[in-house]
Amino acid sequence: MSFHEICTKDFENSVFHTIAKEWMLITAEKQMDGKPVANTMTASWGGLGHLWNKNVAFAFIRPQRYTKEFVDQSEYFSLCFFGGEKMKELGYLGTVSGRDEDKIQKSGLTLTHLNGVPCFEEATAVLICRKLYVQTLREDCFVDPELAASVYPQKDFHDVYVGEVEKIFVK
Repeated sequence: MSFHEICTKDFENSVFHTIAKEWMLITAEKQMDGKPVANTMTASWGGLGHLWNKNVAFAFIRPQRYTKEFVDQSEYFSLCFFGGEKMKELGYLGTVSGRDEDKIQKSGLTLTHLNGVPCFEEATAVLICRKLYVQTLREDCFVDPELAASVYPQKDFHDVYVGEVEKIFVK
């Protein structure tokens, strides 16, 4: 089954459930040895909304994640949703580093591109996001210091990426 584009206003997924319980893949590409290479990671934190007069996605990446290098070096990233399917594959992609092996190939998922941005053929929805803003969360900005201590005991605060959702593709 192939993808078709829909308007952002027509994307009706329950993001609270979809992101927290079904997860998503954050995927980007960078140049390595003169050729594009993709990497991906599983995420269960993030959001969608309206900011700066744009439809946006919020993605959170810890500094030690290999995928961070790819998102940092790319203008675009994708968020892929699988409708609750492929949880085993997403679990694998969230625990194995692309530094250590070709985890995309080993996952059994099929890397493809939509509008030149890497994503996965098995996804039920793909958001193509253009990076607008990135900032590292800061401990001193948490109003609830117990939350910061419980979620970041290693003080490895996420970088928050805000991306304009330029296109949405669904099956």
